[in-house]
Amino acid sequence: MMREPVSSVVDPIGGGMSGNTGRYEKRLSDLGGLYADGAAFEAALVGQGNAVVYDVEDFRPGDHSGDLIYGVTRMSPGRIGDEFFLTRGHIHAKADRPEIYYGQKGHGLMQLESPAGETRIIEIKAQTICYVPPFWIHRSINIGNEDLVMVFAYPSDSGQDYAIIETSGGMRHRVLSGGENGWRLVENANYRPRSDEAVHSLMKSYA
Repeated sequence: MMREPVSSVVDPIGGGMSGNTGRYEKRLSDLGGLYADGAAFEAALVGQGNAVVYDVEDFRPGDHSGDLIYGVTRMSPGRIGDEFFLTRGHIHAKADRPEIYYGQKGHGLMQLESPAGETRIIEIKAQTICYVPPFWIHRSINIGNEDLVMVFAYPSDSGQDYAIIETSGGMRHRVLSGGENGWRLVENANYRPRSDEAVHSLMKSYA
């Protein structure tokens, strides 16, 4: 059966969109374990009242191959110690699926990591398009002083796999405040590299 075309109007200020079929939000308490400074995290929970860190509105026509999911994500500005507010991050459950992010407002980073542990950083501002290729783990980070708002789109059958980050003790690098551009990368002391066998198995399964 042919689907009807639809349209959605994006609110680049508030970070929402019309015509969404779903919405979810992540509060500070949902992000426990992501930050290096546990004491600062607990203090923020008390001081900020378990604030919403980011929320997502999306349009999902289905989960079948050949279609697209699109939506808008809005992330508040803030820090835990020297680390900026960030998303949990994921690789697609079907790891050969790509994703597009299109900056609408604010200043952020897309932190990307290959299964073998290579790190790439893409800066995102208004009117910036970020292409996340297949097989890259990715996480959004708000390094600015206002909301970071981005439009995204990815194949409907992609799915999300959050465990790949959790089982490695986080991503290989942490993004901290400071440095020439207002941010810097440091090694994550808790990071556990994936084995050659695990990397080969992931890549081979979608060859």
